Amino acid sequence: QGTRDKDEGAAGMAFWGAPLAQEDHARRACWAALDNRSRLKEMCKAWERAGLPTFDIRIGINTGRMIVGNVGSQQHMGYTVLGDAVNTGARLEQANKLYGTHILISEATRTAAGGAVDAREVDLLELRGKKKSLRVYELLGLAYQLPQARLAGYRLYEEGLADYRAQKWDAAEKAFRAAIEALGEDKASSVLLQRVLVFRHHPPPKEWDGVFRVVPEGAPA
Repeated sequence: QGTRDKDEGAAGMAFWGAPLAQEDHARRACWAALDNRSRLKEMCKAWERAGLPTFDIRIGINTGRMIVGNVGSQQHMGYTVLGDAVNTGARLEQANKLYGTHILISEATRTAAGGAVDAREVDLLELRGKKKSLRVYELLGLAYQLPQARLAGYRLYEEGLADYRAQKWDAAEKAFRAAIEALGEDKASSVLLQRVLVFRHHPPPKEWDGVFRVVPEGAPA
C-alpha cells in the first residue's frame, strides 16, 4: 500500500504516508522491503532451474520530513517526494555494499517501525554528502520470525559494536569472531573485525567518536 514513484537507472523508488496518511508508514515500508527480498529469492530459484541468470537487490529506507506533491514543469510533471530525507534513503541503499547487507534502515525508521520487525545496529555512519552521523540498522525480518540461534549471533555483533566504540579491542574481537561463528559468513562482522585489528596497533585519535565516514567512490581514502 505504498506509492510507486519512479525508476532512476537501475533503481526504483517508493514512499509511504502520501497521498493518503498512514500512521504506520515506516512499518509498511519495512514489510514491503522484506516482501521484495522474499519474492526475489523465489524468482531466482525458478530462473536457476531454467538455466537463466539471477540478480540481487539492495534497499535503503529512511523516515523523515519531505516535500510531496506534483513537481516539474508544464512539459513534464510528476507526483513525487523531495528533500534531504529522500537522499538519505538513497545513500543507505548504497551503504549496503560496505557490509554485505541487503536492507539498511535509519534510526528514525527503526524507531518508528517499533516491535513489528527485527533489526541489528550495524554502524554509526557519516554518509556521503552528509555532515551529521546516522545510526544505521540492518532490517533482518518480521518480529519473532528469526531462529533464536541466528538472532543470538546478531546480538553478539551488537555487543562487539559497543566494545568497538569503547575501544575495548580484545572484547570486540572476541564478540565479532563469535558472531561470525554463529552466523557463518557475515561480511559486517568481518568488516568490523578488520577495523578492530587495525585500531589495536594504530589507535584512533583521542577525539574519535566511533563514526565511520563513507568516502565517495573514486575519492582518496
